[in-house]
Amino acid sequence: MADVALLAGVSSQTVSRVARGELSVKPATAEKVRAAMRELGYLPNRAARALRYGSFGTIGVVGHQLSRTGEAHITEAVIEALRERDYSVMLIDTPTTSAADLLDAFTKLGQSVDGMVVLRLETQKPARVELPARMPIVVGDFRYADSHTAVGTDQAGGTRLAVDHLLGLGHRTIHHVSGPRSSVQATAREEAWTAALREAGREVPQVLRGDWTPRSGYAAGLRLVADPAVTAVFCANDEMAQGVLRALHEAGRRVPEDVSVVGFDDLMAEWLWPPLTTIAQDFTTIGRELVSALIEQLGAPDRVATKRILVSARLVVRKSTGPARG
Repeated sequence: MADVALLAGVSSQTVSRVARGELSVKPATAEKVRAAMRELGYLPNRAARALRYGSFGTIGVVGHQLSRTGEAHITEAVIEALRERDYSVMLIDTPTTSAADLLDAFTKLGQSVDGMVVLRLETQKPARVELPARMPIVVGDFRYADSHTAVGTDQAGGTRLAVDHLLGLGHRTIHHVSGPRSSVQATAREEAWTAALREAGREVPQVLRGDWTPRSGYAAGLRLVADPAVTAVFCANDEMAQGVLRALHEAGRRVPEDVSVVGFDDLMAEWLWPPLTTIAQDFTTIGRELVSALIEQLGAPDRVATKRILVSARLVVRKSTGPARG
């Protein structure tokens, strides 16, 4: 910092203000400082900042399969909300959701961040993962709501909207293409689908299980078209619904005249054919609620009670659902 100040012809305090992004420095002076930083290869030292100010100014974000559309949208919302609060982000996409990979991510981040947003804790075994002690953390997994603030979609409420919509159209029962057994969200949607059918006094068909991909939805669709009694299908996400739509089309089963299809997420549903009726998740609100809850902890780490924040889902009706035939 002293070298930068000497080269730019300013004080070390001015260099510090420019490094922190303060607006009190005249633009011409700030540009001279930044030019000196570039020439000397200067980068602010996070460890020094933490010692001086008690904060790294950085938040860790841990996820898995961030290329998946839902996770990508939540991550985008989290990063944008942190940027607005002038925080940097350290992002780790774990290879798997095993306890070992998650622990490795926590260890890497633990010494250089002020807090963590953990997007997924869908461990491959039912045992809970030990989250870092004395670290402000918010999670996207309601299994941890007893010890950490958790934020996520009202999976049960969204699923019931889908089931009620299809039953209201006169369908006797509704088949379900579920996500993988390891997924907390898939389990919640499957359980809510089962409960809603039983409460309505309807038969609960055998679940067809996919892995969130269109390919797995297509495989489930091939099994569904073999049963002429199928008139309604609820898919645990839009991508599997896309595969189901293709299987129905290839078999000559019209949507929605012969079979109605509902998805979950509302990320690509509008652009499928026919446009897909789906349950819309508010990923932006989920991301912002995660950040707000974490910032609250950073301000008063010993006095903030844990919360369970449910973000409502909504039914978006399009052309893939219609009255039961006959």
